[in-house]
Amino acid sequence: MRSSLVSLAREIGETLDRLFPNPTIPLHHKDPYTLLIAVLLSAQCTDERVNRITPELFSLAETAEEMALLDPKEIEKVIRPCGLAPTKARAIHKLSQLLITKHGGSVPASLSALEELPGVGHKTASVVMAQAFQKPAFPVDTHIFRAAHRWGLSKGKSVIAVEKDLKRLFPRKEWTRRHLQIILFCRRYCPARGHVVKNCPICGKILLC
Repeated sequence: MRSSLVSLAREIGETLDRLFPNPTIPLHHKDPYTLLIAVLLSAQCTDERVNRITPELFSLAETAEEMALLDPKEIEKVIRPCGLAPTKARAIHKLSQLLITKHGGSVPASLSALEELPGVGHKTASVVMAQAFQKPAFPVDTHIFRAAHRWGLSKGKSVIAVEKDLKRLFPRKEWTRRHLQIILFCRRYCPARGHVVKNCPICGKILLC
């Protein structure tokens, strides 16, 4: 059973490489700090909307030191279209303060240290580790959670369980690439609603053949 899943993961990986050979994170950023803020804002918000909002936010403050000087209400006003604005604004302000007092104003290249920051969960921390510091990580969002179950790669009931299954099936060197590829693939071919199996390059051409 294990070998068949590895073979399936390999075939899925080949399809993902063919369709999305050089995936890049869709959130606009210029350094680890702006990436951290953009990923935090993306919770329950589309990447497109985040990318429309962050230029205004970063024109006010694009470093932890500058953000910590703002009133949380100023941050909230700018990020309101992202949803959960009061909570996110407080988290952004507080984490900026903590970056200054505990990390010299820099984003730490440590998963555990990132997870200690306000508003930064395991998925957000993993994205930052992978994209800002090129550390192998396999963050699981709703797209990846759904795909892993739909493709039979995992039966995990939590994102952590699914993450562990995917890390076992895909080589470590592929984790970051696969994370981005699966998200892009799901958005284009394998959505939660209106999914047409026969038109899906994985569900229709790999799982049903």
